[in-house]
Amino acid sequence: MNPQAIVTILCGLAILVGVAGTIIPVLPGSIVIGLSLLAWALWGGAGTTGWVVFGVGMVFVLAGMASSAVLTGRKLKQHNIPSRSVLAGLVLGTIGMLIIPVLGLVIGFAAGLLASEFHRTRTFRGAVASSWAALKATGLGMIVEFGLACLAASTWLIGVWVAAAS
Repeated sequence: MNPQAIVTILCGLAILVGVAGTIIPVLPGSIVIGLSLLAWALWGGAGTTGWVVFGVGMVFVLAGMASSAVLTGRKLKQHNIPSRSVLAGLVLGTIGMLIIPVLGLVIGFAAGLLASEFHRTRTFRGAVASSWAALKATGLGMIVEFGLACLAASTWLIGVWVAAAS
């Protein structure tokens, strides 16, 4: 097996991890996809095709990261949810992940968010409403980033086919 084939296989595996990482926050996401596209352009032996794939793929990666941040941030601002509530969710989500494998991240994040919002609003009903809005905003951002990460991965896959055909 030649070095370019090894680089292509490793980049493909890293891109899969990156796509999964847009949904599973423990895994690295879009950044890994971008670095994998760069590695394939540099060492994948695809020449100009590699650089075109890198450019197009990075447009998708950057659009996914930006749209996720903008959509989530805008929804959080609309519902007046402070950053400290999200931070509390992230901290408890990390702890939850260590206590309950797989589901602990989601359960901990939701519990931390709810606790922080209850502390802020002083009403359970208000805390539930704002926590639910934050969870929906986070989910929307993740879905958009996942979709654009899939487009970046598809771009790479098409580039591999084009490079192999030429």
